[in-house]
Amino acid sequence: MGTVFDCEIQARLRDVNLGGHVDNVEALRVLDEARLMFFRHAPLPGSDRPGLLREMPGHVTELVGSQRVDYHTEMRFAPFQPFLVRIWVSHVGRSSAAVSYELRMAAGHAPAVVAESSVVFWDTAAGTSWPIADDVRATLTSYAGEPVALRERPGR
Repeated sequence: MGTVFDCEIQARLRDVNLGGHVDNVEALRVLDEARLMFFRHAPLPGSDRPGLLREMPGHVTELVGSQRVDYHTEMRFAPFQPFLVRIWVSHVGRSSAAVSYELRMAAGHAPAVVAESSVVFWDTAAGTSWPIADDVRATLTSYAGEPVALRERPGR
């Protein structure tokens, strides 16, 4: 695997459902927050300006087009223990990119959640998808790696 972005997302009491474990909706929130940190704050070799989307025009935003999430273990809440998220780019297309994630409950643990999001770059001024510029493409591919292994869907 190439370069990856590792971050911590602080667990909150509201992440826990009545069963005492982290709710699946909150797991998606953690992945969403990690993706935003990745796009806005990931360090880039040879640059003092972080963020994979730092060169993207202001009128362009990223929208989630799809998500696949596999839950591997129950996620029990542990006070003051952050979620650990590893994230990388697993595909760059014409106007979209795929981002892969592994979410762990603690260092050294197997991933509790693995996921992939397809992100579409959207030109808000033109009202259409935005073809990824060469400089943004180069930055995205600096974090390129293989797609996360997701379970086969039943019937396929």
